[in-house]
Amino acid sequence: MILSELSEKVARISDIYAAEHGIDRSGDWAILKLQEELGELTAEHLRLSGRARGEPSEQALGDEAADVLGMLLIYCDRAGIDLEQAMRRNWLHWLDPKTAVPPA
Repeated sequence: MILSELSEKVARISDIYAAEHGIDRSGDWAILKLQEELGELTAEHLRLSGRARGEPSEQALGDEAADVLGMLLIYCDRAGIDLEQAMRRNWLHWLDPKTAVPPA
């Protein structure tokens, strides 16, 4: 599955969830949810590394990472960011020998 397909599916799921639970997703909702999910991922990381209380869970860590990615996709969609293009421009160009900057 490519990123744009994943983004579409995540947006549909978010729409269904918001409708079922009466969630207002206006304004800065997406960036705030992204921050919330990053906090939950951080909490799981801390539990797994023994620096927070609670039961550590590798599955929970993966689930929280998926939540972060899902919310990032939703945020980018709402902000008009073409994430695939941004990744090519900002990261993947390093794999192209014609455009990669040699180390100093």
